[in-house]
Amino acid sequence: MKILSLLLLACLTVACTSTTHTPVAFAAEHPEFLAFDPAPEVPAKIQVEQALSTAKATGKHTAIVMGANWCHDSRALAGWFQTPRFEALLSQNFVVRYVDVGQKDLNIDIAKRFGLDEIVGTPTVFVTDTEGKVLNLETAPTWRNAASRDEDAIYDYFAGLTPKKSEE
Repeated sequence: MKILSLLLLACLTVACTSTTHTPVAFAAEHPEFLAFDPAPEVPAKIQVEQALSTAKATGKHTAIVMGANWCHDSRALAGWFQTPRFEALLSQNFVVRYVDVGQKDLNIDIAKRFGLDEIVGTPTVFVTDTEGKVLNLETAPTWRNAASRDEDAIYDYFAGLTPKKSEE
């Protein structure tokens, strides 16, 4: 009985100390949106090609957001993109496509096309110019903390990657 009591006490101690607590200073409020279709009618590879073609024809850049609905950072970035502020910026300057990566094991050929051999975190965001050249290869895989990023910092990042007048 004493062993059982000690075991129960140990379990309660572990349970109480293993809960995640986010300090208020780091808590981020953000919208969420389920944008990643694991079984799209049109294959992701074709959707990406269509986005690149549309971007070229319209003088816009593309934003290929590779993520998953199970990922709170993917849902958060997609949620920000649905807000009026981001919608205005994105619709004027980008063709946005969401690509489901499953458990980081789907559509890896798309990541490879843009210069990454694997998806290490979700979301991974590729921004290409009107010709399909990746503009942000170094920062593309760094979005796995999108849910905790500041709205203005996210906005400024994408505003900084809009097409320049000489591209139009």
